[in-house]
Amino acid sequence: MPELAEVDYFRKQWNAGLGRPIRRVHAHANARVFRETSVRLLTQKLAGSTFEASFAHGKNLLFAFSGGHWLGGHLGMTGRLEARPPDARPEKHDHLVLFTDAVALVFADPRMFGRVRFESGPEPPEWWRDSPPEILSNDFTTARVADFLKRRARTPIKTLLLDQAGFPGIGNWMADEICWRLRWHPARLAGEFAERAPELRRALRLLARQALRVIGDDWGDPPDSWLFNHRWKNGGRCPRGGCRAELVRADLRGRTTCRCPRCQPGTAA
Repeated sequence: MPELAEVDYFRKQWNAGLGRPIRRVHAHANARVFRETSVRLLTQKLAGSTFEASFAHGKNLLFAFSGGHWLGGHLGMTGRLEARPPDARPEKHDHLVLFTDAVALVFADPRMFGRVRFESGPEPPEWWRDSPPEILSNDFTTARVADFLKRRARTPIKTLLLDQAGFPGIGNWMADEICWRLRWHPARLAGEFAERAPELRRALRLLARQALRVIGDDWGDPPDSWLFNHRWKNGGRCPRGGCRAELVRADLRGRTTCRCPRCQPGTAA
């Protein structure tokens, strides 16, 4: 599933259409991605409007169009945004295509776990305005992190890091990366780390900046010094200098979790 940096990468793909009027809208009216949206209204309002701005917040996206129209949602597990030639023909999984005179803006989602939302109004939709503070915002404070850890003290730390109400944009690989960098066993309870909230906040913000720079700009590969490049390899080894222990994978509340048994000792996940 796309996480913070991947979502921002996809956001930028549609920026090829910024400032251009939408000439035509193609939509699969019965696609599950429109389960909360009127396709008829979306098509009617966006045709003729101008694409003005794009935003990402955690795993969510929002695009502004002239006339006070807002197109948003998330990519689910397999969703992606692409910019194609203006005469491109929609393919099977292209559930929404906005055609301009220079580019076709495509939302494709083979498994349709993503979601498209459309609303009109003078300001961004309420669901967007009510989003929790982004990890790189000034409102993502140590006090907020500590409070979240305390209020969900009996939740495994890895599981809690996946909670979008507290850590928007963090997904499975980023949560594993954070736990590995901090040497925290992913199954230990969040309440154990409440006093280490400053450390967690710093690690989250550093990883977010690094991921946005490495992945968010051009879908680059993270360096081999990250857990990322080793976590799915059978027989993969810890990339930390001086360790090189064989990584282990296990299920933790329905999510596959990777850790280093030497750097992250403790109760088995």
